[in-house]
Amino acid sequence: MRLAASLAIDRRSISEAETVGASIPTGNIAPREFDFVLPLEPHPYEPARARQLLMVANYLGAIGIKLKVRTMERAAFIAARAAKQLRGVCICGTGRYGNAAVRIEETVITGGTFAYGGYPDLDDLFKQQDAETDRGKREAILHKIQRMMHERVVVAPLFLYIWPSGIGPRVEEPGLMLINPYPWSAPYEDVRLKRP
Repeated sequence: MRLAASLAIDRRSISEAETVGASIPTGNIAPREFDFVLPLEPHPYEPARARQLLMVANYLGAIGIKLKVRTMERAAFIAARAAKQLRGVCICGTGRYGNAAVRIEETVITGGTFAYGGYPDLDDLFKQQDAETDRGKREAILHKIQRMMHERVVVAPLFLYIWPSGIGPRVEEPGLMLINPYPWSAPYEDVRLKRP
């Protein structure tokens, strides 16, 4: 089911519609620029294959397992997400900075801020990497976790969110992406206006 859902997502079209194509489709929950990130390609947009896989969904629908869209105001959504009251499929995002372990911990590991449940083997590997002092070994463990997440379709990442930003004629340095891949205008002390 999860693979079918991921194959049914046209990430490029969503990026075009949401950010005029600025957001880069990805197969990982963390930006490639973060330490220890395994660069994974997103599942391709293959609606025919997704339909084949979703034949199972038709069987589930016949026994009463169905999905419905529920729109929410932002404040209600954030509160429900924090309280882990959302069920089913959720289009969610995170801006937490750090490295691959930071994103894995909050999204996948049992007890993570946005994790609903977990996987004992991934939890164990995560504990191993957390205690590992050798950078190369830690990276290898984190890459293994990311491969397993990708193979199991634990999450279906859409893209690394970057939105178009307008820059006025008086701006010399807008500060966008000075901290890569931080798409906001920061650090503020580096934002400069042109001298008159």
